[in-house]
Amino acid sequence: MIEQRVERLRELMESEGLDAIAVVPGPNLHYLSGLHFHLSERATAAIFRVRGKPLFVVPHLEEGKANQAPYPVEVFGWTDADGPGDAFKAALASLGDEAVRLGVEGRRCRYLELKLLGGASVSSADAIFDRLRMNKDAAEVAAMEEAARMAQEAFAATLPFIKAGVTEKAVAAELVTNLLRAGSEPELPFFPLVASGPNGADPHLFPTDRKMEKGDLIVLDWGATHQGYMSDITRCVSLGEPEAELLKVHDIVRDAARAGREAAIPGATGQDVDRAARKVIVDAGYGERFIHRTGHGLGLEGHEGPYMNEGDLTELRPGMTFTVEPGVYLPGLGGVRIEDDMVITEDGSRSMTDLDRGLTVLG
Repeated sequence: MIEQRVERLRELMESEGLDAIAVVPGPNLHYLSGLHFHLSERATAAIFRVRGKPLFVVPHLEEGKANQAPYPVEVFGWTDADGPGDAFKAALASLGDEAVRLGVEGRRCRYLELKLLGGASVSSADAIFDRLRMNKDAAEVAAMEEAARMAQEAFAATLPFIKAGVTEKAVAAELVTNLLRAGSEPELPFFPLVASGPNGADPHLFPTDRKMEKGDLIVLDWGATHQGYMSDITRCVSLGEPEAELLKVHDIVRDAARAGREAAIPGATGQDVDRAARKVIVDAGYGERFIHRTGHGLGLEGHEGPYMNEGDLTELRPGMTFTVEPGVYLPGLGGVRIEDDMVITEDGSRSMTDLDRGLTVLG
């Protein structure tokens, strides 16, 4: 399977007029090699050519790992004493023409690697990786479904911990512990978001020392990782009965989320999904308080293509995976978001998450 991915990459490189693509440690390198390298102060890159063996430039302590690639590679090692300069020069020299057309990861490649790759004509290859990774195969979808299962198990285990007097930080820490107990890999998609009461009006609030109170509506956003693939879920709970307006908004957001999921069919676009969900909230009078896109692609990264927002005309095709997560945020009062992980199928779509979407009221 990995060798097929590399062959597909070569086809895309050739069609875009690139001679090679340099990939740094991260999701793209994992996708193309099955190997995990650390993105650190030690420069590391794999250079995939249209023809010939991939070239791995790695610190000496990673040479053994590079040689475990599922295909023949040429390894250029370097030591801390010598530095990476000569190893990168040797790898680039093996490409031939000094003016080689080289693609890099525009959203991930750092100045450190760009400097070491100097001499080549460099351009972003992000569009190639989007096309390469956007349609998941059955094994990738299965990994994401397992990540969703783990996340849901961790949520259920965390609910008894959520009480008045407990801080957002403490709930987030408990959720992390339960994610690991459920089998998640330690590299979570992100640290869980826990926003209680008025803090819920901030969609990306980092957990604080605020103690939860009776009547709070609490937004929890979390995910697990399995075989490098991620889940991303949001649900709301309350400590007793919340404000009437928040109950009303929760029903509206639940209807908007349903509309977004139903709009996710083959041939539709991310824009179509966004418009379907957004219309429900706009018609209910809260359009100005829906302040983000309806969703984002999901896989080896927590945010990748396609995007469920106005202007994204990517045609949804079987195997594409993404979130649907409309929300409404009321400053001073709180917020509501409901998020599920979707996969496009041959005849529609299905949710990989099946947690109850109603408001969970805790005692």
